[in-house]
Amino acid sequence: MLARPVYHPAGHDDGLRNALQDLRTGRWRSMRDLLADTPGWSLWTQRTQVLAAAAAGTDVVQMWRSEEPRSADAAVMHTRVLVERTLRAHRAGHRSTDSLWREAWQACQIAAEATPQDPVPWVCQLALSQLDERQQWEEHRQAPPEQMLFPGPWGLLAEADKRDPYNREAYHRMLQFTYARRPGGHLSEAVGFVHWAAAQAPEGSALLVLPLYVRVERYLREGGREKALDLHWVAEDATRETLRALHGWFDRSPPAANSLLDLSHLAHALWGSLQFPDAVRVFDALGPYFTPAPWSHRTHDPGDPDLAAETYVQARARCMSAPRGPGPGPQN
Repeated sequence: MLARPVYHPAGHDDGLRNALQDLRTGRWRSMRDLLADTPGWSLWTQRTQVLAAAAAGTDVVQMWRSEEPRSADAAVMHTRVLVERTLRAHRAGHRSTDSLWREAWQACQIAAEATPQDPVPWVCQLALSQLDERQQWEEHRQAPPEQMLFPGPWGLLAEADKRDPYNREAYHRMLQFTYARRPGGHLSEAVGFVHWAAAQAPEGSALLVLPLYVRVERYLREGGREKALDLHWVAEDATRETLRALHGWFDRSPPAANSLLDLSHLAHALWGSLQFPDAVRVFDALGPYFTPAPWSHRTHDPGDPDLAAETYVQARARCMSAPRGPGPGPQN
């Protein structure tokens, strides 16, 4: 019998897991050493995001900055933490949101000047853009690169792209801006954006998974009806997007670099579209880990991670018990 999956923000990244453990006990040196040894902007972006989420409720990064005031890495983490706190305050409707927003935006400017090659300060500005729902800031209503798209923070996305082409978080932040721009409205702008992003993304890019996120968002806005979910995934266009993510991203990207959230969305889509043998391959890549989303949307209480884990286990068991064929394998 397979073990019950667990959620851990570090996933298969052992170095990140150790740094998180030290961070939670008030120690920052493991975080500093991990970031100093991080290869490539993609992993750098991912690690700083996870570390900031853990550090936002602590003063660990401030302690690091006090000890090493000239550290560019500490300045970037300080920016990350301020942005995370601002987004949390915004979600909670806290009255401190505006002041936190200004402080975080200023930190982004300072970090961008201090580390001109780093995409993270620009990704952070994209994250903050979703707070400007009426697009009052000029940089949040720039003309799109194609007519079918919407006015938005395209200049910020271009700056992130310039430093790390097809940066996963940058495009997810742009998608979140799209949702905030039309809160409660239709999803046509989001659909247009993810199709545009996926069409321009190279093989092996995580942007090929973006359309699967929008499909889940549609379910949420329709009330998360399970029957609608199941019927939708077997539609021709849904299956096509799912297999494109499988063969274009999963089969062509280094397993260690894959986001657990992307893997969970792909496993969920393959299961929903009845592509059971391929789903097993993605479940195997997840190993002992999972993420509550999107499985939680299949439950009567999306806030209960245990129910999400139960749904995940049932889907995994269904896929593994299905007859095994040769499977299509990676496509050229």
